[in-house]
Amino acid sequence: MRTNNDKVKNVIISVYFILIVLAILMATVFNAFSDLTNNPAITFAIITFAFALAFYLVHAIAKYFEYDSDGIKIVVINKGLLLSEHFNYREHKIEIDKEDLIGYKFHNYFVYRSLVLYIKGHHGHQKKTAFNVTLVARKKRRYIRQSLRKIVKENS
Repeated sequence: MRTNNDKVKNVIISVYFILIVLAILMATVFNAFSDLTNNPAITFAIITFAFALAFYLVHAIAKYFEYDSDGIKIVVINKGLLLSEHFNYREHKIEIDKEDLIGYKFHNYFVYRSLVLYIKGHHGHQKKTAFNVTLVARKKRRYIRQSLRKIVKENS
């Protein structure tokens, strides 16, 4: 089974655009925030920190995910959505044989979802690897879960 979340790229680009427009809007109507504090430097620092935090959260959550279990190997890829064609600085890729998969688990946090794969190591040790599946649709996560369940059942 093959699946990915490539359709979400346009949504993330739109979110970045909206954040940039809001930052420019806040900079132009800076006097409207004078009610927060009397010191404009503190107000500017608060607004800058809020937008930096928003950009960081979007950057940390926005990842491309690809799952492929066709053939004798399982291939799972996580990489950044923006500039990922030119710079693979956030790429996390794993290729494992199906018989090396011990188990899996989906973790659902407030705004973050992850897939943890438990893999048989070289000397019988168990290794775990986590992937960001926050922007993968619920239906696709269900298909991934079914595929992984089938593989783990065949291995045991």
